[in-house]
Amino acid sequence: MSLRDGDLPALTADLGLPGIVDVHVHFMAPPILAKVWAYFDAAGPMLGRPWPITYRWTDEERVAHLRSMGVRRFSALSYAHRPGVAGFMNEWTLDFADRTPDALRSATFYPEPEAATYVPQLVEDGVEVFKVHVQVGDFAPDDPLLDPVWGVLAESGTPIVLHAGSGPAPGKHTGPEGVEHVLSRHPGLALVIAHLGMPEIDDFLDLAERHDNVRLDTTMAFVDFWEQPVPAHLPPRLLGLQDKILFGTDFPNIPYEYAHQVEVLQRLDLGDDWMRSVLWHNGAELFSVLP
Repeated sequence: MSLRDGDLPALTADLGLPGIVDVHVHFMAPPILAKVWAYFDAAGPMLGRPWPITYRWTDEERVAHLRSMGVRRFSALSYAHRPGVAGFMNEWTLDFADRTPDALRSATFYPEPEAATYVPQLVEDGVEVFKVHVQVGDFAPDDPLLDPVWGVLAESGTPIVLHAGSGPAPGKHTGPEGVEHVLSRHPGLALVIAHLGMPEIDDFLDLAERHDNVRLDTTMAFVDFWEQPVPAHLPPRLLGLQDKILFGTDFPNIPYEYAHQVEVLQRLDLGDDWMRSVLWHNGAELFSVLP
């Protein structure tokens, strides 16, 4: 029997956890979210297949659902896809955090000259996590315009959820190479590689093994939607990086029930201690979440 959303509070209680920390959740300004959903509805070129949105609800309904499942802290990620839009997106997400105390103060940036000014201000204003989407934004992570930004974030230690893997479709700048170049200049960056870096999972796991502050999130990894088996060598690697794997889901833009992400992690059979680390401890430590 499949795990359902309503089962999650009992599951975390059985693990002795106060709940779940989800580092990869999207809340966006309504006009931005409408465009994102329209893209999914059209099965856009980066998707290449139907992608129904399971939680096409209001912000209030989605927040209430996260809370009902025991998600105690969650991000509110938006991602700038072109110059000049980060400011509008950040104003909305910070206002959302002001009225939603369990949401992390989230922001985004784009390789533009202004980023060298507005990112330090956002850090000073208490932003807790940034989201950068190399694929959608169609830019290189080692773009020279971002070098001062990476420097500020390496110094502050602010985590960045970075979509740099080539899934669901490769882009001109996706893959590990550009990220490696950034880390060679700013080795202390607190990167959270979204989606385990799919499909270049091994390459991004290598980066996490070499760099103390590189982590990965589980967003959409191993779900049945992809219809792909888990390579036999991966679970032992994930077990070896137990303290660096964070729970993430892509809620609400997922074509299945939220609990399915937990279910597929259970299938890896890496033990309760690993599940505790992923569902709660690693995210709680990174973002200073109290029980």
